[in-house]
Amino acid sequence: MFFASDNAGPVHPEVLTALSRANEGYAMPYGADDAMMRVRAQVREIFEAPDAMVHLVSTGTAANSLALACMCQPYETVFCSAVAHIHEDECSAPEFYSGGAKLTIVPCAVDKMTPDDLRASIAAEGTRGVHGPQRGAVSITQVCEKGSVHSLEELKALIAVAQEFDLPVHLDGARFANAVATLGCSAAEMSCKLGVDAVSFGGTKNGLMGVEAVIFFDPQKTWEFELRRKRGAHLFSKTRYLAAQMEAYLTDGLWLSSAQRANSNMARLSNGLRKIDGVSFLAEPDANMVFAMMPRAVHKRLHEGGAVYYLMQGELEGDDPSEPLLCRLVCDWSISDAQIDQFIGLATG
Repeated sequence: MFFASDNAGPVHPEVLTALSRANEGYAMPYGADDAMMRVRAQVREIFEAPDAMVHLVSTGTAANSLALACMCQPYETVFCSAVAHIHEDECSAPEFYSGGAKLTIVPCAVDKMTPDDLRASIAAEGTRGVHGPQRGAVSITQVCEKGSVHSLEELKALIAVAQEFDLPVHLDGARFANAVATLGCSAAEMSCKLGVDAVSFGGTKNGLMGVEAVIFFDPQKTWEFELRRKRGAHLFSKTRYLAAQMEAYLTDGLWLSSAQRANSNMARLSNGLRKIDGVSFLAEPDANMVFAMMPRAVHKRLHEGGAVYYLMQGELEGDDPSEPLLCRLVCDWSISDAQIDQFIGLATG
């Protein structure tokens, strides 16, 4: 019963098979291998963007930080939600890789910025001449940090605000596939067709061993990214092992079917939890993650029964068994129905 993170799940067997094939013989290094060429073609087809430039890195932090560094000068600021991963969970890596560009935090009720709040935050910056940070990129997370998913209309409205100020848009898509599965749209409809300029296209949370793609729809950014990736120590010599994972991920829709399975697992879990007294959700679990309030007594039963997940607020030990404590639960593609049902059974008591 492992619900701590989709980062903790196993690698998909098809990906392991692809890695085994890639390990045969020799291949040119630094992205000049045949698998990388096929990955570029696959991404361009899936995103309906024949001129898109595709780069692979091993971590989501590298993907976000290097992409934003190419979209933002050191004297500029990136606009993001108050709970954005680049703000809360990347140890100032975007600031580091950009050479000092700051983050301007846009308030949000739970995990979504509103167009009005984004507009107000942008309007408040770039107004002090040489004394203040200049307006830079806008970064949007999809799936959002608390488990909700922006609709296409919501994304379109946020992007329209960025375009009002002529600012580029970055999409943090660590769970990009889960969002596409939720919305039933295409990758292109959730990105370049809306006006997104760059996407961090996640794979590690969805069955890969460790690879993320950075996709620029403006090919003029590709050489700068190549230089920043090398200077930032994220250029693999044996790129074929990253490319082999991504190729398997994109072949026959594995990226989407794995996400659909993870989302379905969360639907099963959340539907069971809804029936338990004292359980509530911080936001609707639109994809494969939920932040849930559950009584301390429920948490104790779950932990004693072997469930693994994160408590986000409060302590497991305490005097009041009814006190609600916030936790995060995440499903990956590999969680079984039996594990989910066992969790729900323990929570029910």
